[in-house]
Amino acid sequence: MAPATQTVHSEGEIFRLVRTGAAQSRADLARLTGLSPSTVALRVEELIARGYIEENGEGESRGGRRPRVLTVKAGGSVVAGVELGEKHATVALFDRRAEVVASTVAQVSLLDGVESVVSQVWECAQKLAKENGGLTLEGIAMSLPGPVDSRTSRLLAPMRMPGWNGVDVGEVLGSVTGLPFLIDNDANAMAVGEFIERGGEQEQLVFVKAGSGIGCGIILDGAVYRGYRGVAGDISHVALHNAPPIICSCGRVGCLDVVASGAAIVDALKEAGVTVETLDDVLALAQDAHPKATSALREAGARTGEVLATIINFFNPQALALGGRLATADAFVAGVRQALFTLCLPMSTDALEIGVSRAGALAGARGVAWELLERMLDPARIDEELRTAAAE
Repeated sequence: MAPATQTVHSEGEIFRLVRTGAAQSRADLARLTGLSPSTVALRVEELIARGYIEENGEGESRGGRRPRVLTVKAGGSVVAGVELGEKHATVALFDRRAEVVASTVAQVSLLDGVESVVSQVWECAQKLAKENGGLTLEGIAMSLPGPVDSRTSRLLAPMRMPGWNGVDVGEVLGSVTGLPFLIDNDANAMAVGEFIERGGEQEQLVFVKAGSGIGCGIILDGAVYRGYRGVAGDISHVALHNAPPIICSCGRVGCLDVVASGAAIVDALKEAGVTVETLDDVLALAQDAHPKATSALREAGARTGEVLATIINFFNPQALALGGRLATADAFVAGVRQALFTLCLPMSTDALEIGVSRAGALAGARGVAWELLERMLDPARIDEELRTAAAE
């Protein structure tokens, strides 16, 4: 027996079907919703008139005239997605289809304080919009390199972010910009960006952001899993077996962050007499097959894989994506792989895809922008806007 169709009465739900790709034509909408063609036509025309969708081109014929294709209208407005790092901010503009319009990297320092950094990022986003045809910014989303309380958008004991602990960054962002906003942890945002980049097909995915610090984002059944306070996946403070007794900012010793992060590798190589100042210096040395740099990166990968093995065994994802600067080093990736295949159950790794992020440098910006668009283009919000417009 064929499954029953779900009756959809609102324009917002019609829009959702088009935006998710479930429906590409008026005929698809009628089939999926159970609404009459005339009712579907009224809903579609209203969405077209309000600039939410457009109809053009020709779709695949199913025996009759080829239907016109319904798509989300990109429009002249964009949202800004920002991935904030320790010394930089990746700023990208996305249209309503979540496609990249423009992007840039700005030099900022977390040491400048919350208000200053947010103001600098906002100025950068405005400049980028102006340089690309005078686009209108209708929202801004930012990922942060620290744990974010998903209920309040406050930072929770972040490392390398003096003066940011307990700050409601969302409140500051909204106050400075006057726009709808969204705040998230960088690893969560990158996980979402990776999920979108992969076409939403791998609904059980683990994303590891390995740079100056180390974080992890989890996609569960197609949505980011945050846990009760939003700190699910924070692997930076997992204590390692037989790790060097290095004191972490949390007060314990041997945490993953102080053993295997980019900052930890730089410190360890300095102590070993290697001339390095930044993680980029380490990566450059490894490119030239410097033995100590290569060994340090491989060891960091193995230590990271040691923590990830428990997650892989427990969660059994389809894919593990490695992002961040450390993921550009073959030695680090090899160390992760070796640890996983050594410590994980074969049934957990037999079909596991392990690889470098496909979303690349824009993973975090894309992820938070997508989350913001999901909120701004929520069917209930669209229905409310249309009702308000009709009343006027």
